[in-house]
Amino acid sequence: MEFTVLQIADLLQGKIEGDEQAKVSSLGKIEEAQAGSLAFLSNAKYEPYLYTTGASAVIVSEKLELKKPVAAALIRVADPYSSFSRLLSYYQAALLASKTGLEEPCFMGNNSTIGEGHYRGAFSYIGHNCTIGSNVRIFPQVYIGDNVTIGDNTTLFAGAKLYSNTVVGANCTIHAGVVIGSDGFGFAPQPDGSYATVPQIGNVVLEDNISIGANTTIDCATMGSTIIKEGTKIDNLVQIAHNVEIGRHTVIAAQSGVSGSAKVGSNCVIAGQVGIVGHITIADKTTVGAQSGVSKSVNKPGTIIQGSPAFDYKQNLKALAVFRNLPDLQRDLEELKDLTRNQSEIRDIK
Repeated sequence: MEFTVLQIADLLQGKIEGDEQAKVSSLGKIEEAQAGSLAFLSNAKYEPYLYTTGASAVIVSEKLELKKPVAAALIRVADPYSSFSRLLSYYQAALLASKTGLEEPCFMGNNSTIGEGHYRGAFSYIGHNCTIGSNVRIFPQVYIGDNVTIGDNTTLFAGAKLYSNTVVGANCTIHAGVVIGSDGFGFAPQPDGSYATVPQIGNVVLEDNISIGANTTIDCATMGSTIIKEGTKIDNLVQIAHNVEIGRHTVIAAQSGVSGSAKVGSNCVIAGQVGIVGHITIADKTTVGAQSGVSKSVNKPGTIIQGSPAFDYKQNLKALAVFRNLPDLQRDLEELKDLTRNQSEIRDIK
């Protein structure tokens, strides 16, 4: 695909400096881009590359003051990073739109329907009584169980698995290897020391505009639903347990885990390798630092916590500073004990 700088500027509502008819057919980093590429500049430390880049056009801030002449055409916008992200979204959507039709072999069960403009990759499986919307992209080796509902414009990448009764909203992205609706970790201890499986008969509900990263797992509820609310973004390798509820527009980074029946609020930020115990509540707009263990409810919105167990972020930094000095503090304490012991011995002699 090839576009003019003018077409891109119109799309981003930006202002052009330079050749508006210059052609671009690819996207690239400003330090590596060649002729025909479009790059962007949002971090000041990369500004020197603006004057040497081979890119045909660069998206820059409307407030940037040039220190040298620039060969590339400039597209000035309020926020270069957001504008470039939007452009990537358009580009990805265009690539996905090119995938249409039916590849063989694949299977769709009785009483299942799928809307117009869809793509079904080879070896994909759709169970019975499923309702799938328009412009849905189902890549090869995707499994969709019985009684599943999927909204319009949702994409399921290769090898994703949706167990029976799962509900997925519109405009969702489910990446390769995701498993949604597998059994929650429910086992009842028996008198003989063994464990009996507790049947998990609920489902998973994903609302609209959700992204689920590769190899993430979301367990079905024991009863009722595990719910991921609108706009939430979940990274790769995340575990969401049974009956969890994640609020709107929350982000969860890789290798984090949320235990059963925990409720995470809206607009929260959960960093990488965070563990959240079950049956607690995390207030809206809470931020949890990386590698934290959250063992009790967070009730005040906007709280920032870190550590294991997690507590106030600033207090945690102070505690870490003390921890780093523990060897010196121990040495000082031993010296103080020796000094006190010697003074006591001198008093005894007197």
